[in-house]
Amino acid sequence: MQRAANSQRSPSNGLLLGLILTLAAVVAYSSYITVQIKGLRQLQTDLAGRSRKDSLQLLRVQDDLNSLGLAMRDMLDADEPYPLSAWSSQFQRIRNDLDDALRREEQVAPVQRTPEQRAYLRAALAQFWDAVDRTFALANNGKQDEARAEIRLSLQARQAALSTAVARLLVQNNENEELAAARIADIYDRVQRQVYVFLAATLIAILVTSFSVIRATRHLFARVATLSAQRSDLAQKLIATQESTLRHISRELHDEFGQVLTAVGSMLGRAEKHTAENSPLRGELREVREIAQNTLNSVRSLSQALHPVMLDEAGLESTLDWYLPTVERQTGIVISYEKSGAAFPVRGTAAIHIYRIVQEALNNVARHASSKRAWVRLQFAFDALALEIEDRGVGFAARDGGQGIGLVAMRERAELLNGAIEFLQPSAGGTLVRLRVPREAIESNA
Repeated sequence: MQRAANSQRSPSNGLLLGLILTLAAVVAYSSYITVQIKGLRQLQTDLAGRSRKDSLQLLRVQDDLNSLGLAMRDMLDADEPYPLSAWSSQFQRIRNDLDDALRREEQVAPVQRTPEQRAYLRAALAQFWDAVDRTFALANNGKQDEARAEIRLSLQARQAALSTAVARLLVQNNENEELAAARIADIYDRVQRQVYVFLAATLIAILVTSFSVIRATRHLFARVATLSAQRSDLAQKLIATQESTLRHISRELHDEFGQVLTAVGSMLGRAEKHTAENSPLRGELREVREIAQNTLNSVRSLSQALHPVMLDEAGLESTLDWYLPTVERQTGIVISYEKSGAAFPVRGTAAIHIYRIVQEALNNVARHASSKRAWVRLQFAFDALALEIEDRGVGFAARDGGQGIGLVAMRERAELLNGAIEFLQPSAGGTLVRLRVPREAIESNA
């Protein structure tokens, strides 16, 4: 019996071997997961991050091209009192910025970009600037009509072609991001399949792996929540910095430049009074004084556009009462303004965010909607403020391009107020922007 008992093998060796094998499997699988996650992070850095940086530079290029388009439109305006050569410095500034943006774009461009695409963009840009040089050469030689014809026949077409090329590159970047997302999803799917196979092998592996997955998931969600909070804080700081800058520039324009121009106008008036009635100088002084006054009016209008003073002093409701008729005068759009409910104060940061949303929505109507009518509805509910801006224009579906920066900024401002914003297309056509902000958020941001 003793020999039989001694001949029985102790389970310790088997358990130890099983433990070693299990630990080896866990270590091997952990190493595999680590390599996959490292590869996933590298893929996100190399493809997604690089594509986003490239898109930012392409958006910068697109903005410069739009600025060139606006400048050429002003140059063709018959009411402009300035000669075409006056736009030379503006074109040079945009050219420098455009060259810098393209240089940076080439440094971060995705590897999928073909040499033909780069060569086409450089050649098209070189041809555009050659045409610009010819235009200003004609303008400097006094051939204004020929220069304008060059703008119509050559510059605008080349600018449109460049904008189209940049838009295609942006679309390509979006496609690259989608491909990267698909590859990342494929990696996640492959890892998940390996997890199921591994979990089916042993109960211990199931427990260990499940614990690891739960722990990793919690860490991931905690990280996502942290990144979301950081993104929200960053957006709030960026918008606050933007508003602070606009407020500072507005005050500088109103106070410094306004005072200087007022003093210049006063001095010119006194000089005019001390000049003989029949003197040619008297007429010239009057003309210069009128120019100074017009410039003062423009500076004040720009100051109000950047940051209305009454927004801080009187709140949102009074500012809209002033702003909407101003938009009507400037754009020719007939705006129907409706208010309902018992009004409550809307001031501070909340007033700024809501005002900027109204401003951006009406700018979109003026620039893109092709509509001569708009409706603005402001409703003071018991627990919230509701705002609607509606037009009967072409709507988002018929406009060129995708979601613009302005729409993104409107969403960010709504989120900062814990509000909800929608971009809808009514059955009658056009666009409806609907914003709803809780009253407690308005009061906390006052």
